Amino acid sequence: MTRQKSLKALVRSRMTHTGEIYTTARRHVLAQRTDLSPFPSAVLPGYRTTGGGTHPPSTLLRNLLAHRGVQFSEAMLAGLGGGIGFLYAVFEYKDFPYPTMTVVAQHHPEPFLPAALSRLGFTTSVTTTSSAKVAAGRLAETLAGGAPAVCTLDRARLPWHGVVDPVFGDPHDVAVIGADDDTVYLDDGCVRPNPLPRQDFEAAWARKHRLLTITGAGEFDLPTAIRDAVATTVGHLTGPVLGHAYDANFGLSGMAKLVDALGDRKGRKGWSTLFGRPDGFFWALRRLHDCLELEYTAPGATRPLYADFLAEAALDGSYSEAAALFRASGEHWSALAAQALASAPELARYDDLSERKLALMVTEGARASDEIQAISAEMASLPAAYAQGAPLSPSEQDAVFDALHERAAAALTVEREAVAVLARRSANSLS
Repeated sequence: MTRQKSLKALVRSRMTHTGEIYTTARRHVLAQRTDLSPFPSAVLPGYRTTGGGTHPPSTLLRNLLAHRGVQFSEAMLAGLGGGIGFLYAVFEYKDFPYPTMTVVAQHHPEPFLPAALSRLGFTTSVTTTSSAKVAAGRLAETLAGGAPAVCTLDRARLPWHGVVDPVFGDPHDVAVIGADDDTVYLDDGCVRPNPLPRQDFEAAWARKHRLLTITGAGEFDLPTAIRDAVATTVGHLTGPVLGHAYDANFGLSGMAKLVDALGDRKGRKGWSTLFGRPDGFFWALRRLHDCLELEYTAPGATRPLYADFLAEAALDGSYSEAAALFRASGEHWSALAAQALASAPELARYDDLSERKLALMVTEGARASDEIQAISAEMASLPAAYAQGAPLSPSEQDAVFDALHERAAAALTVEREAVAVLARRSANSLS
């Protein structure tokens, strides 16, 4: 409890000095490495920084490029990888008691690392194989050549993640930055390399053994790369993305679907119907929070980080105007996430556990796997505990949905204006 209060004090102090939203300031505070002991000897020479930052894919790429002696900010890389997006989707599974919901607030579905690297003039090699032996040989050859390897693992098999819903597949990119006979060392969110027993790594990597390496660098023009990335972001926010009916779930259209669903009290796709049972209500609200602040995103639905990218790019005044608008929309999304977890004491408990878990993942990683697993188990038990206690009545649940609907509608209004600003800029640059 004392450590948690200390963390909150440090975060609020940073907020005062930087103007950051709470969740962004928290990630920066956690990323300040205090354990300065040397990395394990098996880690590649020159790989000096792991974890940190606010957006895991951008941070991972920043660390990979730093190992090559190339320096870019997390915000610049986030923007070059496509920046922001929005996917709203609801799924029903036979063995799950209520529908599930996902929001992806970062650029999606274009793979982030290849997109950012391509715009920066880097070439990559991506291989997959069903053969564990072939995959192990490729990984060993990459490391022997002095290069890290980005491997796509099953996140549920990484003990320091403590996945609360392991029933859902979740491909997750990590950098393999060293290995010995028994252990593989990963750059995966923690400010220390995360060691994983080789047999556990092989089990987590077993599906396709996907491996990405950076093979070379060529010429590139940064302003051109920025304009191309912004145009792609605008295009995917306004559509189409995939070229078929599912495009309605992406971008501004996807945001509008979420807004409508939160405000719908009668329809089959409204949250009053989808998540009317108490445990489903709890699950949907905590999932909404996590998708806007923690998973497939940077804090504030990635909008504050994208605003930093636009401010750093500063190609003209429209970028500054759009940056201010996206910063405002990020505040709306963070406020919505906070509202979701303020609806019941059990949700507030989930919030406390989530913060403690994040602190351990970033500062301790594998060393705190047992504690992270215990926290995750308690988090997973909370929907049922809420339903068995004194849950909100249907009318009280609808009042919560009404408040969330208003906040989401406000965010959508700001985002439409921000996208219009960038769309005008992109059209002018192409004319």
